[in-house]
Amino acid sequence: ILRFAMGWTFLWAFLDKAFALGFSTGRVVDQAGQTTGIDFFGPDAWISGASPTAGAVGFALKGPFADGIQTLTGYQMTEAGPQVAGWLDWVYMPSLLLIGLGLITGVMTRLAAGGGIIWMAAFYLGTAIWPEHNPFLDDHLVYVVVLAGLILANAGRYYGLGKVWQSYGFVRDRRYLY
Repeated sequence: ILRFAMGWTFLWAFLDKAFALGFSTGRVVDQAGQTTGIDFFGPDAWISGASPTAGAVGFALKGPFADGIQTLTGYQMTEAGPQVAGWLDWVYMPSLLLIGLGLITGVMTRLAAGGGIIWMAAFYLGTAIWPEHNPFLDDHLVYVVVLAGLILANAGRYYGLGKVWQSYGFVRDRRYLY
């Protein structure tokens, strides 16, 4: 259940940012800051040319690593809004998709969970190193623990396609592909 839940967390993040489905992206906001509707597949969607990472890099970063992350990602504020290097979106979006699909299907669960741990660590270091909602434990750290548990439990073998995937010779000899 945890594998499916974590997989859906990453897959939904991809779908919402790719198609502006109205949760993190696509909301139409009036002058008072109230949501008045959702512009599905609109200008906030990655498929429409929007950057799924520019807002987070431009506005959500805080703490001691913010400047370093902005430098690494090529962040700059323009008249059109925040901009980041295009490679960041092309690393971020496919990785969200692959992590989500890997965890849901049970194929390459270790790699998917490892990728999820890397993203959660990046989010934690960039945005939540001083938790806003809980002074002792941030949700990014809870996700890291769950993902590490999935790796240790070899979770993809059960209730998924992992057992079939692991039966292939080229996979069987490479445990990191489990």
